Amino acid sequence: MKNWKSYPWIVVGLLWVVALLNYLDRQMLSTMQQNIAADIAALNNAEAFGALMAIFLWVYGIASPFSGAVADRVSRKWLIVGSLGVWSAVTLAMGYATELNELMVLRGIMGISEALYIPSALSLIADYFTGAGRSLAVGLHMTGLYCGQALGGFGSLVATTWSWQATFHWFGIIGIAYAAVLIFLLHEKEGHSAPARTQGTAPKQSESVARSLAAVFSTAAFWVILFFFASSSIPGWATKNWLPTLFRDNLSLPMEWAGPLATLTIALSSFIGVMVGGPISDRWVKRNVRGRIYTSAIGLAMMIPALVLIGLATNAWLSVLAGLCFGIGYGMFDANNMPILCQFVSSRRRAMAYGFMNSLGVIMGAITTQLLGALTESMPLGYCFAIMGGILLLALALQLLVLHPTHDDADDAERALAIQEEI
Repeated sequence: MKNWKSYPWIVVGLLWVVALLNYLDRQMLSTMQQNIAADIAALNNAEAFGALMAIFLWVYGIASPFSGAVADRVSRKWLIVGSLGVWSAVTLAMGYATELNELMVLRGIMGISEALYIPSALSLIADYFTGAGRSLAVGLHMTGLYCGQALGGFGSLVATTWSWQATFHWFGIIGIAYAAVLIFLLHEKEGHSAPARTQGTAPKQSESVARSLAAVFSTAAFWVILFFFASSSIPGWATKNWLPTLFRDNLSLPMEWAGPLATLTIALSSFIGVMVGGPISDRWVKRNVRGRIYTSAIGLAMMIPALVLIGLATNAWLSVLAGLCFGIGYGMFDANNMPILCQFVSSRRRAMAYGFMNSLGVIMGAITTQLLGALTESMPLGYCFAIMGGILLLALALQLLVLHPTHDDADDAERALAIQEEI
């Protein structure tokens, strides 16, 4: 199978399911709060629930750079299989929890295991798609995350129909079974972690982690990418973890309906954003090397007014419209993060670089998630969403002013430089 011409797209399909489970297993807790709180009373406190959601993000954020560095040097296939198996086992175990401390420990373990996945998966897809189709492939994979987020929104409905314990048990079992399937179907890209070679030269020695870090962080463009990725993560995580609560409060809906409405609105519109933004980016970059950056910027620009309207609207139609605008913009932005990184960072450093991006983005998400839990005691949650729009203005300006790639792939830029030096 790995020799089939279509195998790169099969990889995207295989990893799409993993991405769905990645977000489903972490997200359904946010809508099952009331169901679990009936048995674990501590979760009735908004600040305690915010801390439970945030501990996953803190651990995930701290682990991400290390997982990226590992993914650049070992088989990404086995990192993906192993991480899926572990977080699925944790999901299964959460169904047996009887107190808040047990859930906190399990969410921390889930943070470590899930941190191994995204840098490995995105760098693997980027290696299979060199140039044409890269934004679309990355974007299609990201739709798995959106679908997992959307299905997670039904957690309260499923838990009400059966029980929250059974919900955790069955999704954990499904993930463990799928990890076994991947052992046979998923294959590493040939040449991964091999010493780099330039045209007409002998292979170079593998880089140390310290040298890779120095090369990545000495690039001004990477600092800008870090900033706009982290800035967008603030409203990104806020919508994942608190939008169901905001819809419940602003629209006076029960959580059984507010959860699906919030998650489906964002997930479906983000899917549309990917399907629009991916092909636009792939075509635009053929005419202008900044095409991916412009496509991403359009997405950011759409998110800014949408956040204000999401926060302040009290009408269901306006809230859904704002959510659709935010999701489309987020999808266009999300589909181009790894492709833009590929324009400035070579393939042998991409997983580590994305690991740092993921780390900072998730840490900002952890701070936001926990802060919103505390702020809801003293101010309307909607005001917080409106304020987030202002943060994205600075990110948008820096993205357009600073990022000027010379090639669509940094490997091509390195080869061109090496040839010039030899001449």
